[in-house]
Amino acid sequence: MARGDLTDIQWVRLEAALPSLPKMGRRPRDRRQVFDGIWWRARTGSPWRDLPERYGPWETAYTVFRRWQIDGTWAKILEKLQVKADEAGIIEWEVSVDSTVCRAHQHAAGARKRGLPIPGGTRTSGLADEPEDHGLGRSRGGLSTKIHLAVDASFHVLAAVITGGQRGDAPAFEQVLGRIRVPRPGPGRPRTRPEHVLADRAYSSRQIRSYLRRRGIAHTIPEKRDQAGHRFRRGAAGGRPPAFDREAYKRRHKVECRIGLLKQARGVATRYDKLAVRYEATIQLTLIRQAL
Repeated sequence: MARGDLTDIQWVRLEAALPSLPKMGRRPRDRRQVFDGIWWRARTGSPWRDLPERYGPWETAYTVFRRWQIDGTWAKILEKLQVKADEAGIIEWEVSVDSTVCRAHQHAAGARKRGLPIPGGTRTSGLADEPEDHGLGRSRGGLSTKIHLAVDASFHVLAAVITGGQRGDAPAFEQVLGRIRVPRPGPGRPRTRPEHVLADRAYSSRQIRSYLRRRGIAHTIPEKRDQAGHRFRRGAAGGRPPAFDREAYKRRHKVECRIGLLKQARGVATRYDKLAVRYEATIQLTLIRQAL
């Protein structure tokens, strides 16, 4: 067994969440071998063509990775693992929100603009979500991508959103919380509302606080100094300062720790995928592998 490959116990857990094999047609290649090959590429950040021979043809690994991204299989596998964790009471609904910037390799540039054919087939549901800018932003350091995360108190990533690296954190806040969706094992609607949200000063705005109040979500977000000064100058018209619990805010470090763990995969720490939906699939694959 090569370094990073699935153990027998991990494969049993993953196999239970994989889609069923087709009943007709040629028998597919060993799925454990293919998954290990796909994970090797995400872990090392190497080109697909450099896939070691022990994982079979690189074309097979890339085809499976692309097909499962288009039909949403990676997202479904991750969702099944979240349902099992929630059923076992592992997921804690105190959620921390933050973002991290990842450098984009030169291979990530050059994707076709909107309206032109996308490599790999028609614009099905898995490709229609591709943003116009492909989730790439240009700054002094070059091309970059930003990953916005919602992480619970037990280090489970409940939602991830991809934007350009130059984008701010606050504008993506509602989209991140809107992505939280953990189905229940029995009857009932999926759970989408956390009990408490922790975030840093980048998310301190009236719009975000009003959004959380409308949804009945308690929050701990420190106030920016300029906002506090403006409120103080207005006197009684400035209103009361927002409540802030320093002890609760200390637990926000968990999202920082989870970002560090996620970036242990070099294919995530540096973006090599041209399409944002492919890069998001690489993140989902990494979360699946780390959850086993």
